[in-house]
Amino acid sequence: MAEKFASRFEFDADFSRLKALVIERTGHFYYQDKDDLLWERVRKRLHATGHSDTARYLERLNDPVAGPEEWARLEADITIGETFFFRYAEQFTALRERILPDIIARRSADRRLRVWSAGCATGAEPYSVAILLKQLLGDELESWRISIVGTDINETFLKTARHAVFGRWALRALSVEDRSAFFDPLEGKDQWRLKKEYRAPVRFERHNLLTLLEGTSPLQFTEFDLVLCRNVLIYFHPATMIRIVEALGETLRQEGWLLLGHAEPNPAFASFLRVINLPGTVAYRRASTEDTGPAAQTEVPPQRIPLLLPPPQRTRERPFPESRARKPVSRALAPTSLPVVLPHEPDSLLAEVRALADAGQFSAAEDLCRRALLAQPLNAVLHYYEGLISHAIDNPIRAERAFRRSIYLDKSFAMAHYHLGLLLIANGRLGAGRRSLANAARIAAAVPASTVLDEADGLTAKELRGLVRLHLQAITPALLEQ
Repeated sequence: MAEKFASRFEFDADFSRLKALVIERTGHFYYQDKDDLLWERVRKRLHATGHSDTARYLERLNDPVAGPEEWARLEADITIGETFFFRYAEQFTALRERILPDIIARRSADRRLRVWSAGCATGAEPYSVAILLKQLLGDELESWRISIVGTDINETFLKTARHAVFGRWALRALSVEDRSAFFDPLEGKDQWRLKKEYRAPVRFERHNLLTLLEGTSPLQFTEFDLVLCRNVLIYFHPATMIRIVEALGETLRQEGWLLLGHAEPNPAFASFLRVINLPGTVAYRRASTEDTGPAAQTEVPPQRIPLLLPPPQRTRERPFPESRARKPVSRALAPTSLPVVLPHEPDSLLAEVRALADAGQFSAAEDLCRRALLAQPLNAVLHYYEGLISHAIDNPIRAERAFRRSIYLDKSFAMAHYHLGLLLIANGRLGAGRRSLANAARIAAAVPASTVLDEADGLTAKELRGLVRLHLQAITPALLEQ
């Protein structure tokens, strides 16, 4: 029945009109060539509201009473929330070692610091910054006025963020010790709530980045010391992306910092922001009034900086101040004269699998991963993510098979060996688990220590070898008893 329903309405004129409205309202150009994916999510709302076709559903969206609430629910279903704590270790290393210390030094006179996490999903990013500031400032934090605002277009994500309750998947980059330090376990549940001292400086608001271009963004979105807008811009048209970054730059204080996702930097940004090359990432700064001419690029000598937190372990286990006027940004969404350089785009199916898994939508991630594997049965990375997802939903047999297929296709895939080892140990197969971990360490030892491993969230070969050593030490007593 569902297949008949889908085929009847999938690509009719009303669906095309709805798609155009979705893209216009949200800026999600991502859906321009993804009718199947968008329709799958729209269809859920058709079923939920009892409408038989898109024409009647459009009437509901346009209804002055029911429309706003329904738009919010549709937007919640079509947005993707990639989130886990301390995602991209290189950027959090840059925040700890360079960016936040610079901000703290410059703001030490009035002790006021403002951060905006744009597209924050369920809140892991702004909360990660709050943890980092607590670590950097220590007891002095109480004498500072810290304001961290997380925004998203998805109200459902924001409600989750306000509760500050997270499962294992969102905490997968934390060691057990850090998880205990930052979170309180919820009794009877496989979930943890962020401690009050880290929740206190963070608040959440609904915000659409397109309002920056339309001139309707609330005035309090200005004078930020740091703006993070990571893995949000990839969903926009490239020309719109450039204009949003320019607008984000205008929300910064002089010498304020901007961090984007790894796939989002564009040479066009150098015409209105200073480009700062840091180890493993690129950052941007708003030029000071003393700067003249094109934004200058600042080079930082490459160096390896220690990670803020232990690398990933996927084990089972307020009011705003007065705002100053900012330079108006044109409302037009047409392409500008700036050069458009498309960012490097990863495989779309793999990126979607990652996004769904990061959002905790394991059933959808599992389904999409299987469909992707039908198209790419020899993709070792897809098999690896099938294993991670199966492990997350407590299907160890399928997870083991997926990890082993990944290793069969790529015997040098260190992270597949590593997670297979953790899976086997978690299920009491200590000898086999030890062999898999040893294989991971052997592969890591064959490359330079500073090499960032594939699909490892910034983990280096040296750090993986250290993790393996810790796991082997932990299971040695049990092995001796066997």
